[in-house]
Amino acid sequence: MFTRLFAASIALAAMSGPATAAGDHVPFLEKPETWILVAFIIFIVAIYRPVTQMIGGKLDDRAGAIKTELDEAQRLREEAQHTLAEYQRKQRDALAEAEGIINEAREEAKRIEANVQERTEATLKRREQQAIDMIAAAEESAKREIQAQAADVAIAATRQILAEAVEGQKGDDIVDEAIREVPGKLN
Repeated sequence: MFTRLFAASIALAAMSGPATAAGDHVPFLEKPETWILVAFIIFIVAIYRPVTQMIGGKLDDRAGAIKTELDEAQRLREEAQHTLAEYQRKQRDALAEAEGIINEAREEAKRIEANVQERTEATLKRREQQAIDMIAAAEESAKREIQAQAADVAIAATRQILAEAVEGQKGDDIVDEAIREVPGKLN
């Protein structure tokens, strides 16, 4: 930078020489332009270091702020990735749990179905046995009724036959005794 500044001051000094009129021969150090140029160069040299330090400090501060923001962005990115991974893990766990619940529900449905089928079969067997028992009871009842009717018919027929064959008191006693024996012999 100093080299550029020095080159610019030489160029300015060279230009100030021929710009004067032909009859005006004022020495170089007595010209006000020369001293303005010297003052300008001193001013630039004097403020160069503080300005560069100030600009450098501002740039360093800005670089530090950018680095801080980048670090914060990196931290937030890592945190977001961690959170994403955690939610993906939770989603996988939830899916696995849901699948387990579904499998458990299917197994429970199979158990319930088997239980219902067993109960239905048991109920059907019980009702079939009840029907068989009722049929057997009805057969037994019908058999008893038929036997009772047969006994009644046999008694009536025997009474009639004996009444015709035997007359008198002795015949009545025989008939009564035979009537009493018939139900015992039929059962």
